Amino acid sequence: MSEHSKSSPLKTYFLIWAVLLMGTYVTYRVAFIDLRPFNAAIALTIATIKATLVALFFMHAWHAGEKLIKLVIISALFFLLLLLGLTMTDYATRLWS
Repeated sequence: MSEHSKSSPLKTYFLIWAVLLMGTYVTYRVAFIDLRPFNAAIALTIATIKATLVALFFMHAWHAGEKLIKLVIISALFFLLLLLGLTMTDYATRLWS
């Protein structure tokens, strides 16, 4: 197994873990702020960033050399953004009584 970077992979994993914990804490704190229609959008944005970090580092997509793997990841992100965009459009256009 070849080494992808000069830094310790254990150090990188702990750094990403700390960032994920911080993202969870930020999500928790933002949930108590009344941002009206933007609460869901901000929570989904933070969740998307955290999922991207997991895919890039823990699933080793960052160092994927094959073009097919990169194409699958890019297409998955495209459809995720499409799904989130359509969901937010539906959420924003509902009449709340």
